[in-house]
Amino acid sequence: MASRSLADRAYAAIKAAVIRCELEPGLAVTEAQLATQFRVGRAAVRAALKRLCQERLVEVALRQRYRIAPITIRHVKELFEVRALLEPSAARSAAGRIDSAHLRRLDELCQARYIVGDAESARAFLQLNTEFHSTIVRACGNDLLAETIVGVLEKIERVHHLGHLLRDRNEQAFHEHHDLVEALVDGDGERAYEITRTQIDSARQFAIDGLLASPSLQTVNIDAGRLRVASPNP
Repeated sequence: MASRSLADRAYAAIKAAVIRCELEPGLAVTEAQLATQFRVGRAAVRAALKRLCQERLVEVALRQRYRIAPITIRHVKELFEVRALLEPSAARSAAGRIDSAHLRRLDELCQARYIVGDAESARAFLQLNTEFHSTIVRACGNDLLAETIVGVLEKIERVHHLGHLLRDRNEQAFHEHHDLVEALVDGDGERAYEITRTQIDSARQFAIDGLLASPSLQTVNIDAGRLRVASPNP
């Protein structure tokens, strides 16, 4: 059995690669391949894959084979539906609760920018964007709600990685984030709620447009009534 530290290290590394689409949606993998790639034992990989399957980032195939969960337009819409139901309420609850240290960090995160077409800057921006929203929801006072939303935010980050941030949304994101921080500072929960809801609507369309326009996509076809988007190397 893998030690907790080794299993946790394998889990963190593999999950990061899945979210960043370094392990591409639809890719078939084995425990042995991942153990070699991430330089950990197979027992640690097995434990990590079990957790990732529970999070629906990886799917079980046949005989110790797995598949990185594909991304479908339907799934993207469902993610944003869940986010729209939960995150605005969490932001409202966070107003007046969030402490000064976290507010300072949010101010720093508002400055995040990316260069269209530059994968490294996009990767950094998306990670900071997830941190921004996660910091707010973790201040809502409901740990279960926060954990659920953070899981959704991580999956949405994965969608954006596949879409490659092909359009410049820097200024829009800055103003949305800055206005939200102001509402939190003022303790204005209703304004925080409305800003978050509007931002989610905008981000939903941005994600879908980016996904469909991404040059990394080679196939878009109808599968069981759903529009399925696969990466070029399944």
